[in-house]
Amino acid sequence: MKLVFAGTPEVAVPALDALLSSGRHEVAAVVTRPDAPAGRGRRLVASPVAQRAEEAGIEVLKPARPRDEDFLARLREIAPDCCPVVAYGALLPKVALDIPARGWVNLHFSLLPAWRGAAPVQHSLMAGDEVTGASTFLIEEGLDSGPVYGVVTEDIRPTDTSGDLLTRLAFAGAGLLAATMDGIEDGALQAVPQPVEGITLAPKIQVEDAHVDFAAPALRVDRVVRGCTPAPGAWTVFRGERLKLIQVTPLPDRNDLAPGELAAGKNNVYAGTGSYAVELLWVQPQGKKPMKGADWARGVRIAPGELLGA
Repeated sequence: MKLVFAGTPEVAVPALDALLSSGRHEVAAVVTRPDAPAGRGRRLVASPVAQRAEEAGIEVLKPARPRDEDFLARLREIAPDCCPVVAYGALLPKVALDIPARGWVNLHFSLLPAWRGAAPVQHSLMAGDEVTGASTFLIEEGLDSGPVYGVVTEDIRPTDTSGDLLTRLAFAGAGLLAATMDGIEDGALQAVPQPVEGITLAPKIQVEDAHVDFAAPALRVDRVVRGCTPAPGAWTVFRGERLKLIQVTPLPDRNDLAPGELAAGKNNVYAGTGSYAVELLWVQPQGKKPMKGADWARGVRIAPGELLGA
């Protein structure tokens, strides 16, 4: 088939690579979000998908909005059979959805209908799911509600962050998307409507969602930290300044600390929660680089009874 691939962040690059190397399909163009400011100088930088497409010599389309007439006209000229999508980052209007003969097929990082929305991996971790996966489905006007072509599953490991899990799903999902394109071309795949039961939503994680409540149980604290790492970054407050929490580990055998209460040993620092303590393994003070929790604790000289979140 002739394909136009839509995607923006680094997590979409493995799927583009899988389609480029499949040997069966022609990736005629790539659609991605416009260049965005990045780095200290805030220079405009092309998306990872745009950079990969340019390396491969593929035409790159960067509409400000996917309903822009210039973009729609170019898409009609290309006349793709199908448009595979991975984390493009903009809603597609019906006028765009109607252009490819076989529609737009999205790779979504959850087992639909669970976790429809922008942040499925983060919400899955924060909810304590033990298994997740990726799904390919035919995009319709509803939010991630279209019929499903295929799925792959992935176990969630006890120490997984959203970054860890998303990386694994990006590669597993790349194979799924390529196989889905093959199956659509062969006529061997039939999209199946999603169940009406089990729908959960996964809206974008806001900064306030990543605020760690130490009155919550230790397992909840751990899930929020892992779910919000690397972005937007779990955080609390210490001495009036924000402290990012990069890695913690629950300690069921220690329950002598009040919620948020800190205790520092020679090589460790602990914080109380609503159940038992967690060890702060890696933190990042405001304006500084990430560091081991014990090194941070030595530098700030924690006083007896000091609290996180106060």
